[in-house]
Amino acid sequence: SQWRLLCFIVCVTALLFSQSCPERLVGAEGRRTCPRSCKSDRDCGGKRQCLCDSECGLSCVVPGRTCPWPLPLNENSRASLLSPTPSFSSLLEVLCKPGFTLADGSDATVRRCQGDRQWSGDKPICTGGSECKNGTCQAVFSLCHVFLLFSCRADIVGRQENYCQFNQTWLYPHPNCKEMLCQPPEEVEQGYVVAVQKTEYEVGFDIHYLCKKNFLLDGPQKITCLSNGSWSAAPPHCRARCIIPAERSRVVIGGVKRWPFDVTDGLVPHGENVTFFCKHPQKQCSFTAAQTCFDGKLETPLCYLEPTWLQYKLFPHRLVSEIEVCEPGDVE
Repeated sequence: SQWRLLCFIVCVTALLFSQSCPERLVGAEGRRTCPRSCKSDRDCGGKRQCLCDSECGLSCVVPGRTCPWPLPLNENSRASLLSPTPSFSSLLEVLCKPGFTLADGSDATVRRCQGDRQWSGDKPICTGGSECKNGTCQAVFSLCHVFLLFSCRADIVGRQENYCQFNQTWLYPHPNCKEMLCQPPEEVEQGYVVAVQKTEYEVGFDIHYLCKKNFLLDGPQKITCLSNGSWSAAPPHCRARCIIPAERSRVVIGGVKRWPFDVTDGLVPHGENVTFFCKHPQKQCSFTAAQTCFDGKLETPLCYLEPTWLQYKLFPHRLVSEIEVCEPGDVE
């Protein structure tokens, strides 16, 4: 029911915050045993703290005290803790089995552990029918006489707090949560945004990215508007290809030894590793050093020396990329 859903979305633990606690209701002492009233922890002795205890208001409570748990078994209902332990301010849910309802016609209720070590409200009893008066079934919220604090992921419209009064009506109208929207994401240089252009995007809306020719997408191809008003990831980048900075020496690309002029346009994509050949300073052998293309920038390693035009034309077999490879122990 809608009341059961309400129980899960409100934050009853806000009772711990004194600035949100209602005044002790007149007559509350007659309904239950209220601890000593207080304004701060200094008004309480021992291990007691000044905490909000629903209709008892700010009271001296021992937070570590627990309420009875587990509850006696009932053939028409089951109870489960909604908090890790049955200590002060913890919640439990009582859920009627199929075919049974509480006196107010609902199938579930939530009870809170109070400062007197008892669960709030009367003991819920699930019966095989609903209570009707003058042909109209009553639909009142059974979790009354407690203070509730609503929270939203976005802005809240209305009063954040509410209190169920003795006449089983809410003190204020329930608030609403303002819908969260995502602002348009940043444009991507050398790329395209594939989406309907809007000033704001709804939760769950997807935006796709594409890069212009000769550019590689670096990052997510799709981002989604999340319920907190942000995008699932930062926009990607469109990275440029790199010119191979060698003309008269073979290099290794993708595990293959190639002349740069044999590579299409003499370019490699962003993120590609290019291996260059360097000459041993004392021996007639070569060793390799790799560099990575990053967004249009690919530099040669410090050990690499580009052959001259005469070396390339007259002595091609003596080029560093063509001589014998050094033994593993020859290169530090």
